[in-house]
Amino acid sequence: MQARDIAIQVPTVRLTDSIAHAIQVMALGRLPGLIVIDAEQRPRLVLPGTQVLRLAVPAAYQDDPALTRAVDEAHADVFWHELRDRTVGDCLGTHTPRPVVAKETATLLELATLMARQRSPLVAVVDGAGLLAGAITLDRMWSALALTRPDD
Repeated sequence: MQARDIAIQVPTVRLTDSIAHAIQVMALGRLPGLIVIDAEQRPRLVLPGTQVLRLAVPAAYQDDPALTRAVDEAHADVFWHELRDRTVGDCLGTHTPRPVVAKETATLLELATLMARQRSPLVAVVDGAGLLAGAITLDRMWSALALTRPDD
């Protein structure tokens, strides 16, 4: 079985999309992360859900967790609205990791190894030209592995 056999289409975002939009895409698509693409449909980043959450939490709260206790419950529930006008690109910082990408011909072992090594529940699958052809979620990987049986 190859990546093209289990890849699915997932919604993507761009660096210019707002954090609010990125969160909505991930939540509505029930995705374990996001694929950020460029104008040519090439994956620029693959962000696990925890990294998306990190983008959504204002830096002041991450730098000083004691500040979180000073925020009342009503405001704590909508903390991420403070970033409403900020884009995915604005929140990334200077060091951006290479995207977690596999070719359409990658085997299950290659995919599983990539996901484990990169600690990513999402892999972008690209065609021969490097364009996004689909994605493999961790759930999809588990399903594919469960359906395969060694030859008896």
